Amino acid sequence: MHDNPIDTSIYAAVTEAIQGEARRILSEGHVAAVVGYAAARRKGSAQPVVVTRADDAGKLIFSAACVNNLAVYLTKARKEIPKSGKIGIVVKGCDLKALVGLMGESQLKREELYLIGVPCAGVLASTIQPDTALTAGTIAPKCRECDAHLPTGCDFVPARQPVTPELEKHYSAEIARLEAMTPAERWAYWKGQFKKCIKCYACRQVCPFCFCEQCLCDRNKPQMVETTPRPAGNFAWHIVRAMHLAGRCAGCAECERVCPMDIPLNLLNRKMAKELKELYDYEAGFEVREKGPLATYDEKDDQSFIK
Repeated sequence: MHDNPIDTSIYAAVTEAIQGEARRILSEGHVAAVVGYAAARRKGSAQPVVVTRADDAGKLIFSAACVNNLAVYLTKARKEIPKSGKIGIVVKGCDLKALVGLMGESQLKREELYLIGVPCAGVLASTIQPDTALTAGTIAPKCRECDAHLPTGCDFVPARQPVTPELEKHYSAEIARLEAMTPAERWAYWKGQFKKCIKCYACRQVCPFCFCEQCLCDRNKPQMVETTPRPAGNFAWHIVRAMHLAGRCAGCAECERVCPMDIPLNLLNRKMAKELKELYDYEAGFEVREKGPLATYDEKDDQSFIK
């Protein structure tokens, strides 16, 4: 199964369509810039790029190496984006969920964006060389769970349907394995994972939902979370962050991709998403919602957890 190839032949046509649309909207003045992907130095690799001239639209690409969630460029990397005019941005399905969530939190305005949707059959796992063929064995674990291979509600989507084979779900299987453990066994598992954390905050820096100018966890008067990479502080940091993302996480798995210690952060986020779906019938999607279930209160809410 691991050697079964996944059809990415549409990516060449998608690249051509993205270039053509970017060239058009830049030359006609519809947008001030387009945030997308360009070829990087390593063979087959890709990197984020901000294009402001129609003549540079030919730099834009889409391939299985386009792993980044570009939504972060509209929150943390705003200095690289022109301050006036509408912004075009290339989005996969999981990236679009992040943008929709940010719109619901009043961080972005839909009318200020031009969304170029990408039919996506999947991208490569972070441990795989960028010039490797996309197969059932090299695809990113998040893509095994994806239900949004074709973004909806965009201003432009190439008229191509991605081929999305049924694959064994990675996170669902891992969640089932953890749920079968005793509380003590789960505690030991996560304690062991968080013990590896070096507090580099790469997970925070790559997450589009960590948009605060100063993180609460960085404050020292008063100090909310211990900043040194010790077990107590590590556990507090990751639990606080997981709760903070509950009902918001778009499942892009960027936090897990950039973690230098290989902590399964998206597994924790997926577990939280599963709880929100079961308890409140709420999940991240393509519909803009003003408030999530953990940011609202209703007298009819289930309070059976209070003991």
